[in-house]
Amino acid sequence: MDKQTGDSLKTLSEIRDLMQKSTRFISLSGLSGISAGIFALIGAALAYWRMGQHWQQSTGYTSAAPTQDSSFVQFCIINALVILVLSLAASVFFSVRKSKKTGQKIWDKTVWQLLLSLGIPLATGGVFCVALLVHHLYSLIAPTMLIFYGMALLNASKYTFKDIVYLAYLEIILGLLNAFYGSLGLFFWAVGFGVLHILYGWYMYVKYDK
Repeated sequence: MDKQTGDSLKTLSEIRDLMQKSTRFISLSGLSGISAGIFALIGAALAYWRMGQHWQQSTGYTSAAPTQDSSFVQFCIINALVILVLSLAASVFFSVRKSKKTGQKIWDKTVWQLLLSLGIPLATGGVFCVALLVHHLYSLIAPTMLIFYGMALLNASKYTFKDIVYLAYLEIILGLLNAFYGSLGLFFWAVGFGVLHILYGWYMYVKYDK
């Protein structure tokens, strides 16, 4: 390869990188995924602890399952909302910090497209979860959250790192499996929102943040 050809390839590579930066949100930090996963595992541990309290307070074989206990369901809803707020706050914090390092604008057209692509499936899934709550179909809430979250990630992948599609596929697969094993909702939820987020976040941090 002569020098002229090498310079041309380098120029094309730089142009491609510039185009990618202009059409994709690359300030998404792997630390956001790690922190979200840690919050999810803490939330799952608290839900498991609350479930243990339910069984200790229950007597006899006719005791209702935790998912039929309104106080337990309310605890899980509040728990999930707190995790969501903390995860969003961490995501904004780490993304803003990374955007300052990379020199990319934190709010531009690409970011709004990303949020819209992510938000529509998430909002749809949230409304559907409310419908499941109304009809007392508690065992389907965890798989619904996983499936719609995976679909949201898949829909938003064209505006950020392509690697996120692998996380999306895994979340959808976990949700579908959970739909057949409703009693293991807490386990699947912890794996999907906790373990997978930590593994994915660490992978992204090593690949893009360092």
